[in-house]
Amino acid sequence: MSLHLYDTATRSVRAFEPLEPGKASIYLCGLTVQGPPHIGHVRNWINMDILRRWLSSTGYEVTFVRNVTDIDDKILIKSADAGEPWWALSFRNEREIIAAEQALGCRPPSYEPRATGHVPEMIELMQRLIAGGHAYEADGDVYFDVRSFPSYGALSGQKIDEMQAAGDSVGDSRKRDPRDFALWKAAKPGEPSWPTPWGRGRPGWHLECSAMATKYLGPTFDIHGGGLDLVFPHHENELAQSSAAGDGFARYWMHNGLVTMSGEKMSKSLGNTLQVREIVKQWRPVEVRYYLGAAHYRSAIDFSPAALDDAAAAYRRIENFVEKASAVVESHVGEVPDSFGRAMDDDLGVAAALGVLHETVRAGNTALADGAKETVREALGQVEAMTQVLGIHPADWTDTAVSDLTPVLDALVQVALAQRAAARERKDYAASDLIRDQLAAAGLVVEDTPDGPRWSLK
Repeated sequence: MSLHLYDTATRSVRAFEPLEPGKASIYLCGLTVQGPPHIGHVRNWINMDILRRWLSSTGYEVTFVRNVTDIDDKILIKSADAGEPWWALSFRNEREIIAAEQALGCRPPSYEPRATGHVPEMIELMQRLIAGGHAYEADGDVYFDVRSFPSYGALSGQKIDEMQAAGDSVGDSRKRDPRDFALWKAAKPGEPSWPTPWGRGRPGWHLECSAMATKYLGPTFDIHGGGLDLVFPHHENELAQSSAAGDGFARYWMHNGLVTMSGEKMSKSLGNTLQVREIVKQWRPVEVRYYLGAAHYRSAIDFSPAALDDAAAAYRRIENFVEKASAVVESHVGEVPDSFGRAMDDDLGVAAALGVLHETVRAGNTALADGAKETVREALGQVEAMTQVLGIHPADWTDTAVSDLTPVLDALVQVALAQRAAARERKDYAASDLIRDQLAAAGLVVEDTPDGPRWSLK
């Protein structure tokens, strides 16, 4: 089976047939940098990172573009409230995004363009739209004429006459239709602006992504991704303006489900956010990645600490097997099982793929107990291959600080284990249990094996 993906535009699972054989081009809508990222934001980064890794592992050369929206109404409001320049607030939050991306093991984009760096491309796109009768200027503003594009609404499955007016239409009689959306906004006093043939102003949100996607991936590319909440109006408007200008634009539209809390969408406006920089203080970053990547990308995740604890425990079972098996056989990357590949090819079925991974871990642990080294070797190679695809390979998540301290820590723990062994030898089980409990309280797990006690960090 080849890779099949659910395409929002056709509402069907389609075989992935790239524009150019052996290559895959992906555009993911990045954040508007009015604040630091929360786990609702980073879910689609992780989903797309897994897709990139799977495509790469199956022989594709992947070009991945994720933009930064560094000028927007929300940014201007937040910067005014904070009393700092808009560009300073944008840059500070952009650095937070990069830090969160690195913390969660996401490979950096091939290109990560800022909106403010691509105004010339936006002006050119507007000129094409105006020339084609799909956009018009009104007192320095430029609007897209939705009635000029008959298939407007097809991506989200809506009819124009049933749509609400665009958010900036209240009291604006200059529009031909209240659903027309802004491509360009005329300059206001005190706001940043750029020169255009229609006067100074700044770009609209939807225009930015069309200009940047086609700049780096060409007029037609393979996959456009984003959260389910972007289907309308953002992606609908991107598709309309790009297609009206004559671009083929995205051939597949992938949308991930949202992360909710108590059933509500996680958002800054509701105040129910969990910032990445805070959540990784409570759980290891790899455990957070495992949690956010484990469910099928199109399903919703209702966040709870208990669910994240369960995900952390599941990841530690993988980690513990790799550690124990590597002590018996040489660590190596093998081939992924066919069942894992089928799961990944079935619309990126990570949940089913994790089932294969955990079954392989169970078989490997059984082989360890039986002393079947060849079976252990095969299981370890498969586990290492699968965890690399999912971005959770234990060796990639070694904490350098802990690693540097391991020889010292091991020497101290061995002293405690020797005292525990002496207590057991004299049948002082209360003392033995006390030592084990003290080690557990310090964050260490002691496992008694036929070859003696082994310890690991929780």
